[in-house]
Amino acid sequence: MSLHTDYSGPYAQAHSGPQVVPPSPRGSRNDSPGAVRRLLSWLDLKASPYLLVSPYFLLFAVFGLFPLAFTLYYSLFDYELTGEQEWVGLGNYTELLADDQFWKVVVNTLAMFVIATVPQLLLALMLANALNKRFRGQLFVRMGVLLPLVTSVVAVSVVFTQLYGRDWGMVNWILSWFGIDPIDWKAERIPSWLAISTMVDWRWTGYNAIIFLAGMQTIPRDLYEAAEIDGASKRRQFWQITIPMLRPTIIFVVLNSTIGGLTLFAEPVMFYGGRIQGGSDNQFQTVAMFIVEKGFNNFEYGYASAAAWLLFLMILVGSAINFMLIRRIGGRK
Repeated sequence: MSLHTDYSGPYAQAHSGPQVVPPSPRGSRNDSPGAVRRLLSWLDLKASPYLLVSPYFLLFAVFGLFPLAFTLYYSLFDYELTGEQEWVGLGNYTELLADDQFWKVVVNTLAMFVIATVPQLLLALMLANALNKRFRGQLFVRMGVLLPLVTSVVAVSVVFTQLYGRDWGMVNWILSWFGIDPIDWKAERIPSWLAISTMVDWRWTGYNAIIFLAGMQTIPRDLYEAAEIDGASKRRQFWQITIPMLRPTIIFVVLNSTIGGLTLFAEPVMFYGGRIQGGSDNQFQTVAMFIVEKGFNNFEYGYASAAAWLLFLMILVGSAINFMLIRRIGGRK
Protein backbone atom coordinates (compact mmCIF):
# COMPACT_ATOMS: atom_id res chain seq x y z
CA MET A 1 0.00 0.00 0.00
CA SER A 2 1.54 3.34 -1.03
CA LEU A 3 0.87 6.86 0.18
CA HIS A 4 0.06 9.32 -2.59
CA THR A 5 1.47 12.87 -1.77
CA ASP A 6 1.12 14.66 -5.09
CA TYR A 7 -1.68 17.00 -4.18
CA SER A 8 -2.24 19.98 -6.46
CA GLY A 9 -5.53 21.26 -5.28
CA PRO A 10 -6.44 24.84 -4.37
CA TYR A 11 -5.17 24.54 -0.82
CA ALA A 12 -1.70 23.46 -1.96
CA GLN A 13 -1.44 26.36 -4.43
CA ALA A 14 -2.43 28.93 -1.79
CA HIS A 15 0.29 27.74 0.69
CA SER A 16 3.13 26.90 -1.61
CA GLY A 17 4.70 30.46 -1.52
CA PRO A 18 5.15 32.96 -4.33
CA GLN A 19 5.57 31.59 -7.81
CA VAL A 20 8.45 32.71 -9.96
CA VAL A 21 7.35 33.84 -13.43
CA PRO A 22 10.00 33.11 -16.01
CA PRO A 23 11.06 36.18 -18.12
CA SER A 24 9.47 36.44 -21.50
CA PRO A 25 11.75 36.01 -24.42
CA ARG A 26 13.14 39.19 -26.08
CA GLY A 27 10.96 40.60 -28.84
CA SER A 28 7.86 38.98 -27.55
CA ARG A 29 4.41 40.53 -27.55
CA ASN A 30 5.01 42.39 -24.23
CA ASP A 31 7.87 44.55 -25.77
CA SER A 32 6.00 45.56 -28.92
CA PRO A 33 4.75 48.97 -27.55
CA GLY A 34 8.30 49.96 -26.67
CA ALA A 35 9.60 48.94 -30.07
CA VAL A 36 6.90 50.97 -31.77
CA ARG A 37 7.78 53.99 -29.67
CA ARG A 38 11.45 53.61 -30.51
CA LEU A 39 10.60 53.32 -34.19
CA LEU A 40 8.41 56.44 -34.09
CA SER A 41 11.12 58.34 -32.24
CA TRP A 42 13.69 57.32 -34.84
CA LEU A 43 11.40 58.38 -37.66
CA ASP A 44 10.73 61.68 -35.90
CA LEU A 45 14.45 62.43 -35.68
CA LYS A 46 15.63 61.06 -39.00
CA ALA A 47 12.76 61.14 -41.44
CA SER A 48 10.55 64.07 -40.42
CA PRO A 49 12.97 66.76 -41.72
CA TYR A 50 12.92 65.11 -45.14
CA LEU A 51 9.15 64.82 -45.05
CA LEU A 52 8.79 68.51 -44.19
CA VAL A 53 10.95 69.68 -47.11
CA SER A 54 9.72 67.06 -49.54
CA PRO A 55 6.81 69.17 -50.92
CA TYR A 56 9.28 71.71 -52.26
CA PHE A 57 11.39 69.08 -53.97
CA LEU A 58 8.33 67.36 -55.37
CA LEU A 59 7.04 70.61 -56.83
CA PHE A 60 10.52 71.46 -58.11
CA ALA A 61 10.72 68.08 -59.78
CA VAL A 62 7.36 68.59 -61.46
CA PHE A 63 7.65 72.25 -62.44
CA GLY A 64 11.46 72.59 -62.63
CA LEU A 65 13.27 69.42 -63.57
CA PHE A 66 10.61 67.95 -65.81
CA PRO A 67 10.34 71.04 -68.08
CA LEU A 68 14.13 71.14 -68.31
CA ALA A 69 14.35 67.50 -69.32
CA PHE A 70 11.37 67.84 -71.66
CA THR A 71 12.89 70.90 -73.35
CA LEU A 72 16.25 69.20 -73.68
CA TYR A 73 14.60 66.20 -75.31
CA TYR A 74 12.73 68.24 -77.90
CA SER A 75 15.74 70.43 -78.62
CA LEU A 76 17.22 67.37 -80.32
CA PHE A 77 14.30 67.08 -82.75
CA ASP A 78 12.94 69.05 -85.64
CA TYR A 79 9.52 69.28 -84.03
CA GLU A 80 6.84 71.11 -86.01
CA LEU A 81 3.26 72.19 -85.28
CA THR A 82 1.84 69.08 -86.96
CA GLY A 83 3.50 66.91 -84.33
CA GLU A 84 6.00 65.33 -86.70
CA GLN A 85 9.38 64.73 -85.10
CA GLU A 86 12.64 64.17 -86.87
CA TRP A 87 15.83 63.44 -84.97
CA VAL A 88 18.45 66.10 -85.73
CA GLY A 89 20.77 65.66 -82.74
CA LEU A 90 22.66 68.90 -82.15
CA GLY A 91 21.43 70.33 -85.44
CA ASN A 92 19.23 72.93 -83.75
CA TYR A 93 22.15 74.13 -81.65
CA THR A 94 24.55 74.45 -84.60
CA GLU A 95 21.90 76.23 -86.63
CA LEU A 96 21.19 78.54 -83.70
CA LEU A 97 24.84 79.45 -83.23
CA ALA A 98 24.99 80.44 -86.92
CA ASP A 99 21.79 82.49 -86.69
CA ASP A 100 22.52 86.23 -86.89
CA GLN A 101 19.21 87.10 -85.27
CA PHE A 102 20.03 84.94 -82.25
CA TRP A 103 23.36 86.69 -81.67
CA LYS A 104 21.65 90.02 -82.10
CA VAL A 105 19.13 89.24 -79.39
CA VAL A 106 21.93 87.94 -77.16
CA VAL A 107 23.72 91.29 -77.47
CA ASN A 108 20.44 93.11 -76.82
CA THR A 109 19.81 91.06 -73.70
CA LEU A 110 23.30 91.45 -72.27
CA ALA A 111 23.38 95.18 -73.00
CA MET A 112 20.02 95.85 -71.36
CA PHE A 113 21.01 93.62 -68.45
CA VAL A 114 24.16 95.66 -67.78
CA ILE A 115 22.52 99.05 -68.39
CA ALA A 116 19.57 98.21 -66.15
CA THR A 117 21.16 96.13 -63.39
CA VAL A 118 24.30 98.04 -62.45
CA PRO A 119 22.65 101.44 -61.76
CA GLN A 120 19.65 99.67 -60.28
CA LEU A 121 21.68 97.90 -57.60
CA LEU A 122 23.73 100.99 -56.81
CA LEU A 123 20.59 103.10 -56.43
CA ALA A 124 18.96 100.41 -54.33
CA LEU A 125 22.00 100.28 -52.05
CA MET A 126 22.04 104.03 -51.52
CA LEU A 127 18.27 104.11 -51.03
CA ALA A 128 18.47 101.34 -48.44
CA ASN A 129 21.23 103.18 -46.60
CA ALA A 130 19.04 106.29 -46.48
CA LEU A 131 16.02 104.30 -45.31
CA ASN A 132 18.14 102.72 -42.58
CA LYS A 133 18.42 106.05 -40.79
CA ARG A 134 15.88 107.30 -38.25
CA PHE A 135 13.36 109.85 -39.48
CA ARG A 136 9.68 110.58 -39.20
CA GLY A 137 7.30 108.51 -41.29
CA GLN A 138 9.75 105.65 -41.77
CA LEU A 139 7.03 103.06 -42.33
CA PHE A 140 5.20 105.03 -45.01
CA VAL A 141 8.39 105.88 -46.87
CA ARG A 142 9.54 102.27 -46.79
CA MET A 143 6.18 101.09 -48.06
CA GLY A 144 6.24 103.80 -50.71
CA VAL A 145 9.36 102.45 -52.39
CA LEU A 146 7.46 99.24 -53.11
CA LEU A 147 4.67 100.99 -54.99
CA PRO A 148 6.35 100.66 -58.43
CA LEU A 149 6.52 96.91 -57.90
CA VAL A 150 2.76 96.54 -57.41
CA THR A 151 2.00 98.71 -60.42
CA SER A 152 0.94 96.80 -63.49
CA VAL A 153 3.67 96.43 -66.08
CA VAL A 154 1.12 97.41 -68.71
CA ALA A 155 0.45 100.72 -66.97
CA VAL A 156 4.17 101.31 -66.55
CA SER A 157 4.75 100.64 -70.23
CA VAL A 158 1.96 102.99 -71.29
CA VAL A 159 3.39 105.80 -69.19
CA PHE A 160 6.98 105.26 -70.31
CA THR A 161 5.95 104.92 -73.94
CA GLN A 162 4.38 108.37 -73.69
CA LEU A 163 7.44 109.76 -71.94
CA TYR A 164 9.70 108.42 -74.69
CA GLY A 165 7.52 109.52 -77.57
CA ARG A 166 9.48 110.89 -80.50
CA ASP A 167 7.33 113.94 -81.25
CA TRP A 168 5.54 114.77 -78.01
CA GLY A 169 7.47 112.87 -75.36
CA MET A 170 8.60 114.61 -72.21
CA VAL A 171 12.12 113.19 -72.43
CA ASN A 172 12.73 114.67 -75.88
CA TRP A 173 11.22 117.93 -74.68
CA ILE A 174 13.70 118.11 -71.79
CA LEU A 175 16.59 117.15 -74.07
CA SER A 176 15.62 119.97 -76.42
CA TRP A 177 16.60 122.44 -73.67
CA PHE A 178 20.19 121.30 -74.23
CA GLY A 179 19.98 121.53 -78.00
CA ILE A 180 19.60 117.78 -78.58
CA ASP A 181 17.51 116.75 -81.56
CA PRO A 182 14.46 114.52 -80.97
CA ILE A 183 15.35 110.84 -80.56
CA ASP A 184 13.24 108.04 -81.98
CA TRP A 185 13.52 105.83 -78.94
CA LYS A 186 11.83 102.80 -80.49
CA ALA A 187 13.55 102.88 -83.85
CA GLU A 188 17.16 103.20 -82.70
CA ARG A 189 18.97 100.42 -80.95
CA ILE A 190 20.85 102.01 -78.05
CA PRO A 191 18.10 104.55 -77.20
CA SER A 192 15.60 101.69 -77.02
CA TRP A 193 17.92 99.86 -74.62
CA LEU A 194 18.08 102.95 -72.42
CA ALA A 195 14.31 103.45 -72.45
CA ILE A 196 13.58 99.83 -71.51
CA SER A 197 16.30 99.84 -68.85
CA THR A 198 14.73 102.85 -67.12
CA MET A 199 11.43 100.96 -67.01
CA VAL A 200 13.16 98.01 -65.36
CA ASP A 201 14.98 100.25 -62.91
CA TRP A 202 11.82 102.08 -61.96
CA ARG A 203 10.01 98.86 -61.14
CA TRP A 204 12.73 96.93 -59.31
CA THR A 205 14.94 99.45 -57.53
CA GLY A 206 12.59 99.79 -54.55
CA TYR A 207 12.20 96.03 -54.23
CA ASN A 208 15.96 95.49 -54.06
CA ALA A 209 16.29 98.43 -51.65
CA ILE A 210 13.93 96.75 -49.20
CA ILE A 211 15.99 93.55 -49.35
CA PHE A 212 19.17 95.51 -48.72
CA LEU A 213 17.46 97.35 -45.87
CA ALA A 214 16.49 94.06 -44.23
CA GLY A 215 20.12 92.95 -44.43
CA MET A 216 21.38 96.25 -43.01
CA GLN A 217 19.14 95.97 -39.97
CA THR A 218 20.82 92.71 -38.98
CA ILE A 219 24.21 94.42 -38.62
CA PRO A 220 24.99 95.00 -34.92
CA ARG A 221 24.84 98.66 -33.91
CA ASP A 222 27.85 98.13 -31.66
CA LEU A 223 30.08 98.09 -34.72
CA TYR A 224 28.93 101.56 -35.78
CA GLU A 225 29.26 102.93 -32.24
CA ALA A 226 32.80 101.58 -31.96
CA ALA A 227 33.65 103.06 -35.37
CA GLU A 228 32.30 106.46 -34.30
CA ILE A 229 34.41 106.34 -31.16
CA ASP A 230 37.43 105.65 -33.34
CA GLY A 231 36.55 108.67 -35.45
CA ALA A 232 35.42 106.85 -38.64
CA SER A 233 33.26 108.96 -40.92
CA LYS A 234 29.84 107.82 -42.13
CA ARG A 235 31.23 107.09 -45.59
CA ARG A 236 34.01 104.96 -44.16
CA GLN A 237 31.52 103.09 -41.95
CA PHE A 238 29.42 102.39 -45.03
CA TRP A 239 32.27 100.94 -47.08
CA GLN A 240 34.12 99.13 -44.28
CA ILE A 241 31.23 97.90 -42.14
CA THR A 242 27.98 97.95 -44.06
CA ILE A 243 29.18 96.57 -47.39
CA PRO A 244 31.26 93.66 -46.00
CA MET A 245 28.54 92.68 -43.53
CA LEU A 246 25.93 92.93 -46.28
CA ARG A 247 27.79 90.65 -48.67
CA PRO A 248 25.45 87.60 -48.43
CA THR A 249 22.47 89.85 -49.14
CA ILE A 250 24.29 91.47 -52.05
CA ILE A 251 25.07 88.06 -53.51
CA PHE A 252 21.41 87.07 -53.29
CA VAL A 253 20.20 90.30 -54.91
CA VAL A 254 22.80 90.14 -57.67
CA LEU A 255 21.97 86.54 -58.54
CA ASN A 256 18.26 87.32 -58.47
CA SER A 257 18.81 90.33 -60.71
CA THR A 258 20.95 88.28 -63.07
CA ILE A 259 18.18 85.78 -63.59
CA GLY A 260 15.58 88.52 -64.01
CA GLY A 261 17.74 90.59 -66.33
CA LEU A 262 18.67 87.74 -68.66
CA THR A 263 15.06 86.59 -68.90
CA LEU A 264 13.71 90.08 -69.55
CA PHE A 265 10.41 89.84 -71.41
CA ALA A 266 7.45 91.94 -70.26
CA GLU A 267 8.92 95.44 -70.49
CA PRO A 268 10.26 95.23 -74.08
CA VAL A 269 7.11 93.45 -75.23
CA MET A 270 4.86 96.17 -73.83
CA PHE A 271 7.22 98.87 -75.08
CA TYR A 272 6.49 97.61 -78.61
CA GLY A 273 2.72 97.45 -78.13
CA GLY A 274 2.50 93.80 -77.13
CA ARG A 275 4.49 92.45 -80.07
CA ILE A 276 7.46 90.19 -79.53
CA GLN A 277 9.60 91.14 -82.53
CA GLY A 278 11.35 93.83 -80.50
CA GLY A 279 11.19 96.54 -83.15
CA SER A 280 11.17 96.51 -86.92
CA ASP A 281 14.77 95.21 -86.99
CA ASN A 282 14.75 93.28 -83.70
CA GLN A 283 16.73 96.14 -82.19
CA PHE A 284 15.47 95.48 -78.66
CA GLN A 285 14.29 91.88 -78.87
CA THR A 286 15.57 89.73 -75.99
CA VAL A 287 16.37 86.02 -75.92
CA ALA A 288 13.14 85.28 -74.07
CA MET A 289 11.16 87.09 -76.78
CA PHE A 290 13.13 85.20 -79.44
CA ILE A 291 12.15 81.88 -77.85
CA VAL A 292 8.47 82.82 -77.79
CA GLU A 293 8.60 84.04 -81.38
CA LYS A 294 10.18 80.83 -82.67
CA GLY A 295 8.05 78.56 -80.55
CA PHE A 296 4.60 80.10 -80.74
CA ASN A 297 4.69 82.30 -83.85
CA ASN A 298 6.81 80.16 -86.16
CA PHE A 299 5.93 76.86 -84.41
CA GLU A 300 9.54 75.69 -84.45
CA TYR A 301 9.39 73.95 -81.10
CA GLY A 302 12.71 72.14 -81.38
CA TYR A 303 14.54 75.31 -82.39
CA ALA A 304 12.91 77.28 -79.56
CA SER A 305 13.82 74.51 -77.10
CA ALA A 306 17.47 74.73 -78.12
CA ALA A 307 17.37 78.52 -77.63
CA ALA A 308 15.84 78.01 -74.19
CA TRP A 309 18.69 75.73 -73.19
CA LEU A 310 21.29 78.21 -74.41
CA LEU A 311 19.55 80.88 -72.34
CA PHE A 312 19.73 78.56 -69.36
CA LEU A 313 23.46 78.16 -69.88
CA MET A 314 23.83 81.93 -70.20
CA ILE A 315 22.14 82.38 -66.84
CA LEU A 316 24.41 79.79 -65.22
CA VAL A 317 27.56 81.42 -66.58
CA GLY A 318 26.35 84.94 -65.74
CA SER A 319 25.41 83.93 -62.22
CA ALA A 320 28.76 82.22 -61.65
CA ILE A 321 30.71 85.28 -62.88
CA ASN A 322 28.67 87.66 -60.74
CA PHE A 323 29.01 85.39 -57.72
CA MET A 324 32.80 85.35 -58.03
CA LEU A 325 32.90 89.11 -58.44
CA ILE A 326 30.65 89.85 -55.48
CA ARG A 327 32.56 87.47 -53.20
CA ARG A 328 35.57 89.76 -53.52
CA ILE A 329 33.70 92.69 -52.00
CA GLY A 330 35.09 93.65 -48.61
CA GLY A 331 37.55 90.78 -48.29
CA ARG A 332 38.34 87.35 -49.63
CA LYS A 333 35.81 85.36 -47.60
